[in-house]
Amino acid sequence: MLKKEHKKAVYEDLHSLPDNMIGEIMDGEIIAVPRPSYRHSYVASGITGEIRGPFQSGSGGPGGWIILYEPEICLGDNILVPDLAAWKRERLPEPPETNYTTIPPDWVCEVLSHRTVRIDRIRKMPLYARFGVSYCWVADPGARTLEAYRLESGKWVLVGVHGENEQVRIEPFQEIEVSLANLWWT
Repeated sequence: MLKKEHKKAVYEDLHSLPDNMIGEIMDGEIIAVPRPSYRHSYVASGITGEIRGPFQSGSGGPGGWIILYEPEICLGDNILVPDLAAWKRERLPEPPETNYTTIPPDWVCEVLSHRTVRIDRIRKMPLYARFGVSYCWVADPGARTLEAYRLESGKWVLVGVHGENEQVRIEPFQEIEVSLANLWWT
């Protein structure tokens, strides 16, 4: 029996998805998931609130970063949409002309949900490592935990697991203390 060949998905295929879906392409396959839940968005907004002022505008911190919510990132033939991503300003001095950038971020954060946990951990994290993203945070709203990873020799190394209401300094934003209490919907 002959195996049917599937056409590899391309960027334009994402335009056919309904507006209430987030589409990504991984290894030629379209992955579509519904927009995030409020609990998920609350965590992403909380992380943004903790780091954006000090690291993007320099208010109470060193500045020098561009921090974006759900940007499209083209890594080879893959189109990924992390919950949050950040670039050192000198690596992304101007916004791209397209809806996506081909410049890998320096940091990504994925907020887990029951629909995305396997995609985020098993498919996306290896792609981020393959394309040289230096740091990855994984936030779990249900467990109220934040894991921090650093890329070393092409592999993710866990540098810390934090939870509940801790006040922590986490790479690459260790110059400030992050209040995890601001991340969880109580």
